[in-house]
Amino acid sequence: MKVLQSNSISAFGGINFVFEDFDRLGLDQLFNKELPELPIQSRYCWKDIIYSLYSIYMCGGSCIEDIETNLKNHLISNPFCNIPSPDTLLRRLASLSESTKICRTKRGIVDHRYCENSLLSNLNIKLLKKIKAFSKPVLTLDYDNTIVFNEKSDSVLTYKKDRGYQPGVCTINTHQVIYLENRNGNSDAKSFQDETLRRMFDLLDNHKIRKMDNFRADSASYQYDVIRLLAKKVHHFYISAKNSYVEKYYTQITNWKETTDRKGHTIWVGDIYYTPFIQAAKKSGKTPSTYRLVVKRKKNKSGQINIITQDAFDYTAIITNETEITAIQVVLFYNKRGLMEKQFDVIKNDFGWNHMPFSHLNTNTVFLYLMAMCKNIYHIIIQRFSKIFEGLNPTNRMKKFLFRFIILPAKWTRRSRQDVLRVYGEIRYRT
Repeated sequence: MKVLQSNSISAFGGINFVFEDFDRLGLDQLFNKELPELPIQSRYCWKDIIYSLYSIYMCGGSCIEDIETNLKNHLISNPFCNIPSPDTLLRRLASLSESTKICRTKRGIVDHRYCENSLLSNLNIKLLKKIKAFSKPVLTLDYDNTIVFNEKSDSVLTYKKDRGYQPGVCTINTHQVIYLENRNGNSDAKSFQDETLRRMFDLLDNHKIRKMDNFRADSASYQYDVIRLLAKKVHHFYISAKNSYVEKYYTQITNWKETTDRKGHTIWVGDIYYTPFIQAAKKSGKTPSTYRLVVKRKKNKSGQINIITQDAFDYTAIITNETEITAIQVVLFYNKRGLMEKQFDVIKNDFGWNHMPFSHLNTNTVFLYLMAMCKNIYHIIIQRFSKIFEGLNPTNRMKKFLFRFIILPAKWTRRSRQDVLRVYGEIRYRT
């Protein structure tokens, strides 16, 4: 077997089309304009730093060091950006960090450490505006906390008895991250959530983003301060209610409607209007508000009788200020929130959240935010590319995108004073 070698051929030729699309979206100008000004003698601009970071994960890497050990020979002749060393990349990312803040609940004795990043929060909103994420006819926000397990120097035990962080993440229209705040593992989702959401809505107001249509969250958001904030900031909210707070109302529901869930099981859905948080409202000098409680029930597997409701059903409830649609429609719309929770698996495994490069909460917040932006951009790119190239679908995750498009032998050549990409293979376009 005769082997002909050429060091200038890249195995990841498809990344050039991605970089070209980055430039088409104007991301190079956005990063260089919005991020801090660099010294004149600096060899690498912010475009070089961010493009290099994103290329690691789009080319199948799992850590920052991959850009030196596995990818540099494939990307070094790339005309779109200069490839820095891992140390330079990490140093520049760390320079974007902000200080970690410490606080306690009113009755707590535990220090809660959290970190926001106003610079990257503003950059992310401008990025979302540039890719027209706010142009959809209906805008739906989903909020949740997730555990990112790690052994960093400042991580602490979570409620799952392993060390990690527990960032709060809000997405828009399921797939794109609109805001996040990093928290240490001992900070539960309920603590200071109203303050987190208030900062997010203030950010949207500062950028003159239109009022959100819908907001969905789990039972950690069933708080007076959160509900009161959402009533002002969004048109409709849908919050899972804790059974211990609302189960006394279940026996008062008489308008049960029979239907089936996704698995074909028979369920019953009904609703009632009630006034929650009466004491909290009076304590703050406000008039208690009445909301709609939508309840879903299905027969439990054990047949055991519930002592409160005196029947053998499992109940779940949703508090909402939506009064026009039916109770079944409320349940169906809230259940779509499960798609947002799947995004945590995507961002952890495809965009590096499971392998944070730094040792501290505030610097890792920079990484989490920048990779969340990468996910936002990828959502647009895969939708666009799937319309142009065969073999790609809008729902493809990073691994399929890597195998079907990024891994493409190619070589940059100079011809007629122009850089020309020579592809050693076949690119199939959709007809």
